[in-house]
Amino acid sequence: MVGDKLRFRFEKAGDLRLLSHHDLMRCAERMMRRAAIPFKMTAGFHPAPRLVFALSLSLGIVGRQEVVELELTEPRDADEVLAAFRRHAPIGWTFTSVKVIPMKASAVARRIVYRLPLPPDRVDGVRELADAMTASAEVWTDRYHPRPRQVNIRPYLRAIRVDDNAVSFDIWVTPTGTARADELLKLLRVADLLDEGAVLERTELELIDETLPDATDGPPTGPAITRPLNLPSGVVPDDDEPSPTATWGLSPNGPVVE
Repeated sequence: MVGDKLRFRFEKAGDLRLLSHHDLMRCAERMMRRAAIPFKMTAGFHPAPRLVFALSLSLGIVGRQEVVELELTEPRDADEVLAAFRRHAPIGWTFTSVKVIPMKASAVARRIVYRLPLPPDRVDGVRELADAMTASAEVWTDRYHPRPRQVNIRPYLRAIRVDDNAVSFDIWVTPTGTARADELLKLLRVADLLDEGAVLERTELELIDETLPDATDGPPTGPAITRPLNLPSGVVPDDDEPSPTATWGLSPNGPVVE
């Protein structure tokens, strides 16, 4: 199929998971130039490819079904562009599929799933904590930016599943908030596994415009529920929550045009 805006699904794995999002953007531009892809550029003093990732990955996380959209200066056959990407992509960046989308369409995340391997001796403890969290009406976590507060992330938890060797958490993503992977790892008391070499994976990324018509559930509406967080005098928080500001290629809940 021929089109001038393409949506790709890809994997980011292996050593490439240690590449930052900004470095991945630079890598993408070099890859497209080598492949002679006629991509559009943004306007302004610092032009960049009109390449938008649906939801950026934190450093060190493997992505299995990630999404990126590209605008072209002229219509091209989608399968030919996919083949060119596969030839020129670095090891660890695997493009799995492509489709043509309308120019006004945008990849906005609706739901994501993370998975972390568990040692056998940690499974029962994690399952107990997961059951308690899903049975509770409120799950509070501390956030410090732009102001200290506690946030109830329970509405964003679609499910937490624990099998014999891993825990996975199914999370709603909304324009007004979501739960963060690092918060859930701390609440489940498994954040230390990352220091011991375990690798967190994002195994699913569902988009709003790709939701099945027979879906029976959906994300919460309205703003996140918060309450004040009073820090002791002299305490400086070490939390580093990502800024909500976004530009081309970096967007927490979809593409943003400067």
